[in-house]
Amino acid sequence: MKVIDESTIELAKTGDNNSLSEIVNAYSPNIYSLSLKFMRNKHDAEDVLQETFLKMLNSIPKFEGRSTLYSWLYRIATNTALEKLRKKYPEQFEIELDTVDYHEHSGRKSFELPYFDEKDLDNSDLKIELNSAIKKLNAKLRIVFILRDIEGNSVKETAKILNLSEANVKVRLMRARMFLKENLEDYYKQRNDNAA
Repeated sequence: MKVIDESTIELAKTGDNNSLSEIVNAYSPNIYSLSLKFMRNKHDAEDVLQETFLKMLNSIPKFEGRSTLYSWLYRIATNTALEKLRKKYPEQFEIELDTVDYHEHSGRKSFELPYFDEKDLDNSDLKIELNSAIKKLNAKLRIVFILRDIEGNSVKETAKILNLSEANVKVRLMRARMFLKENLEDYYKQRNDNAA
């Protein structure tokens, strides 16, 4: 991913079309990829991408540089995807008071599955099963899982992006991981039976 320099950002803030185009071209692939993870279909991901850059055009004069331009766009894209998902699945975003004992999941680098190790990441069957299981997650769990475990944000960063408490992020993350573990158990059983 190309990093946009300060002079290009300053020109973009004045409405310079070349600078704005450079920003869009540099960050579109990453923002589209993030949007596709959230939305699960190309049409909605393209809508999120377009809305993200429209919002950028309107807001870039106020960009203060307290974060990188990509981080700022990342947050706009995440919030845009959340808005769309809330409209599409309002029942999944009702306010809930989670009081589950989540056994302190913070600090975990990635989710844990039985018999899962790094070399499994090269297994295309596992990737297909994992992607299928992630798509089955309800929207609020999927978003937390993607931001924390796939995109690598900390619990604190995920909470800030989603405007949730850290405890709520941990509970949703635990639920997402448990759901994925349950959905992948058959895959692992079959794999182990075939290996025996």
